[in-house]
Amino acid sequence: MNLENELAPEVSTMRWIGGTDGHLKMIDQTLLPTEFREIDCHDVETVWEAIKKLRVRGAPAIGIAAAYGVVLGLQLGTGSERIDFNQRLTEVSTYLAESRPTAVNLFWALDRLGQLAANSQQLTNSEMHARLLEEAQLIEREDLEMCQKIGEVGAALLSKGDGVLTHCNAGGLATSGGGTALAVFFEAARQGKAIHVYADETRPLLQGARLTTWELMQREIPVTLICDSMAGWVMQEEKIQAVVTGADRIAANGDAANKIGTYSVALLASLHDIPFYIAAPSSTFDLSLESGTQIPIEERLAEEVTHGFGKQTAPEGVEVYNPAFDVTPAKYITGIITERGLIQPVTTAEVLRVLSSDPD
Repeated sequence: MNLENELAPEVSTMRWIGGTDGHLKMIDQTLLPTEFREIDCHDVETVWEAIKKLRVRGAPAIGIAAAYGVVLGLQLGTGSERIDFNQRLTEVSTYLAESRPTAVNLFWALDRLGQLAANSQQLTNSEMHARLLEEAQLIEREDLEMCQKIGEVGAALLSKGDGVLTHCNAGGLATSGGGTALAVFFEAARQGKAIHVYADETRPLLQGARLTTWELMQREIPVTLICDSMAGWVMQEEKIQAVVTGADRIAANGDAANKIGTYSVALLASLHDIPFYIAAPSSTFDLSLESGTQIPIEERLAEEVTHGFGKQTAPEGVEVYNPAFDVTPAKYITGIITERGLIQPVTTAEVLRVLSSDPD
């Protein structure tokens, strides 16, 4: 479906079709915004490829896809004994864990399913398979609810008429609901705050240009696309009153990994005395890591930089460094917006306090 002159149909980023013998259908985000196409994942290999190639992206959505990938991987080769099932589950989870290293929701979802299976040894293979599908569906529903709560918490931080900058895509395409950072904008708009969003294009894969602007236009929220290098000047012109981005992994002290370029935006916001917020669910926190220096950073292919979208833009053989993420130290983060409330100030103690509280 060509989308240049029409809105996309109302459809979720991904959805499971059928029972334990069913399949996963998801939007191929590499084709947006000019083409809307869904792909059918009938095996775990297709899910792995979709995660690796960014057909599905965004930490929460990756976690949900991985959970359903486990269900697909267990459709074949589980054997007749529970020990065979457990072995296959380990193989599938290990395989999916190798698709992308930075987004913690991937590992969180796989660990959650693994723990469920470890604690349910009395179930038969077919019963356990069905139970894991139920858990994957529960993860998806929980994410939907978390997006709504994050939007409510974050919208309270914005004032009527604010200009807000975001980097990369942390919208519905990155989750099962309205997103994280974009959920804040959606809720603020619903409340009549008349915000205006500035979206960095987000090089080298242009998630901001291709996806964030597309989502905001679908919701009829005013949005202006800018090059990454323009962010500082737009702040200098006083067009920005707040910055809100998502995150792919947050350490115990609040250091946050997000799409490459986020650290630069945080530094610019600090220089211009503009509040910089991270919006992320509690599942994005990795409390086993004391600080962001321990977060693994994915490095991607040089061709994403030298041959962006198939067109060569650099000399043949040039050396390329292409980290997919950077880490913003907690000292540059004004607050972290979660479904459990706002973490402010961003310290280890406050992170633990808010995450241990019951969500409203």
